[in-house]
Amino acid sequence: MARPRKRTALLPQRHTEPDLFVCDILDATPKSDRASMEHPLFSLSVKKDMAAFEYQQGNVKVKITPAAEEGRANVFDRDILIYVLSQLMAAKNEGHEIGRRVQISAHDLLKATNRHTTGQAYATLRRALTRLQFTQIETNIHDHGIGEWRSISFITDARIVKEDSTGRLLSVELEMGDWLVKAIENENVLTLHKAYFQLRKPLERRLYELARKHCGKQDVWRIGLDKLQHKTGSTSTTKEFKRLVKAICKADEEQAHMPDYRFRLLHDVLEVSPKSEFLEVYQEPADTGSANSVRLSPETYEKAREAAPTWDIHFLEQEWRMWMSEPPRHPDGAFLGFCRKWHERKGRAP
Repeated sequence: MARPRKRTALLPQRHTEPDLFVCDILDATPKSDRASMEHPLFSLSVKKDMAAFEYQQGNVKVKITPAAEEGRANVFDRDILIYVLSQLMAAKNEGHEIGRRVQISAHDLLKATNRHTTGQAYATLRRALTRLQFTQIETNIHDHGIGEWRSISFITDARIVKEDSTGRLLSVELEMGDWLVKAIENENVLTLHKAYFQLRKPLERRLYELARKHCGKQDVWRIGLDKLQHKTGSTSTTKEFKRLVKAICKADEEQAHMPDYRFRLLHDVLEVSPKSEFLEVYQEPADTGSANSVRLSPETYEKAREAAPTWDIHFLEQEWRMWMSEPPRHPDGAFLGFCRKWHERKGRAP
């Protein structure tokens, strides 16, 4: 009797032979805006999430109210935005004028995001559009940092241009939130690996987004599980969250399924490091407007060890970078001051 095959960590590639008329669309490189990679704007639940959600990180505040019937927009709904942003960025790079209203082929969208193209998939797409339109976000997040308090949506209008006799969506017209289009206009986006659409678990996708945003091309990025849980937006218990992260890291160790980065759990700290092929392929400009663009001198690290004895300096560096709302004028002095205050408040490392 044949033994059942072990399920792989990644979903299979469902469309290896793209239709000729969508080939150029499927070749568009996936892109995402930095703001929704940094902050947990999407639910991690695969079930209908009707709970209101509030989040604060530094000066950034977010309050999310779910759509009345379909609940809060989730991580898989985000695929629609990634697809549209990718098309807009590709059009911009080719010199075309872009705007908020975009018409897309539902079939092309499903194929590009590694979805089935069954009747059920089109029904799921319709519900996702409703969640994206009616999930309401109140926040002070701005395209270039912290802005005024305002109410925003992912999409402000969705119109089915054509559908066949079975109810399948053929063509959909969307009006994107202006903050998303501005992210494209200002190139405030990051490239995602196409295998992102093969990740099965919502938390896997969220961990990858945070790795792309915070690790980039650094040798290593470390973050404590308590801080990580806050940034993912997970509502699991502390114990359950650790179990979920541990399972993802174990699967990555065995199958190397996570795109671009390696993930390891060291006690209560997640360690992320870029794969060599990632460093060779990604040629994006430096993120000169973010905390990750700040560089510290080797002497500063030595002084920081004296300022906060027994603490892992790289851990403190990540805490400092996430705490910053904008790059400081004198980063070396600012980091040393942060380390001194940290040690004064928390004493020796546990």
